[in-house]
Amino acid sequence: MEQAIRDLPRQFEFEPVIENESALRRAKRIIVCGMGGSNLATGLLAMAHPREDIRAHRDFGLPFLPNGDLEASFIVANSYSGNTEETVDAFETALERELALAAIATGGILLELAKKRNIPFIRIPATGIQPRSALGFQVRAFLKLLGDEKGSIETQKLSTFLDIEKTEKQGKALAKKLAGTIPVIYASARNKTLSHIWKIKFNETAKIPAFCNTFPELNHNEMTGFDAAGKARPLVERFHFIFLRDEEDAPKILKRMTETAKLFKKMKFGVEILPVEGRGFWHKIFDDLTVADWTSLYLARHYGADPDAIPLVEEFKKRMA
Repeated sequence: MEQAIRDLPRQFEFEPVIENESALRRAKRIIVCGMGGSNLATGLLAMAHPREDIRAHRDFGLPFLPNGDLEASFIVANSYSGNTEETVDAFETALERELALAAIATGGILLELAKKRNIPFIRIPATGIQPRSALGFQVRAFLKLLGDEKGSIETQKLSTFLDIEKTEKQGKALAKKLAGTIPVIYASARNKTLSHIWKIKFNETAKIPAFCNTFPELNHNEMTGFDAAGKARPLVERFHFIFLRDEEDAPKILKRMTETAKLFKKMKFGVEILPVEGRGFWHKIFDDLTVADWTSLYLARHYGADPDAIPLVEEFKKRMA
C-alpha cells in the first residue's frame, strides 16, 4: 500500500487509448456500473461536471428508469479486474438491449466480451494494486471516454503537482490523533464523494468502522445522536470528527461547519478541520484523498492490520461462489 501511494503521481502519466473507438456512442446521461473501488471515480466526475447527469449504479443489471431513459444513456462498465459479477451482469444486460456501451478494466471477462462484440473499451494498467488505489488510472480513463480534454490536461499535471511527502506528514499526524477512535467524516453536499472515499479508505485499509455525512442534512438529525448522556454516553465517546472544509462551499455551509465544530468541541469530542485546497479542481481532490490514504495506512500500522488485504471480502466471495 505504501508504494501504491508513493506511485500515485505516476498514474497521471497514463495515456488511455479507446479501442474500437469507431463504435463509441456518447449520450447526455452517463451511468457507470461498478462495485467498490471500481466505482469511486464516478462521484468525482460528477463533481467535476455538476451540470451533467452522471450517476453510479452499484447493483446487478441496470437501474430502473422511465421508459426511454436508458436508451438515451451511455453505459460504462468499470471493473478493475474485469470479472466483477455485478458489473459483468450489467454489461451483458446493456448488450442485450443494444445500448450505448463502453468498458474500463485491466482485463478479464469484460474486455473479452468487449473485443468479441466490438464494444469500445479502455485497458488500464494492471499493476497489482487494490482498485481503490487505482483512482488516478480510472479518472484518466473516464476523462478520455467522456472527451474531456481540459480535465485530461489538468490531471496530467498531477504527476508533478502532487506533494507526496507533504501529504504523508499530514496523514501521519492525523492518524496519531485518530488512534483509538471511530472517524466520522463530514463535508458539504457538493463534496460528499470525498467524505465517502475517506470512509472507504478507513474501512478497507485500516480495517476500522468509519462513517460519513454531509451538511446541511446532518444538522437536522445525525448530530443529535451524539448528544448522549447517562447510560448512552459510552456509546459515543469514541467518535472523532473530521471536517473537510472547502472555501469554495457556500458561506451558509461554511458557517454551519464552524458552529458544528464549536458545539462538538464543547461536548469534548475530538474535531479536526482539514482544508480542501489545491491548484485547480483535480489537484484539490487528489491532494485531499492522498492525505486520506496516508492516514488510513498509518492507522493500519497502529492497529497491526494488513492495509492491502481484504480477507472478509474475499471470504464472502468464496461463499457466494
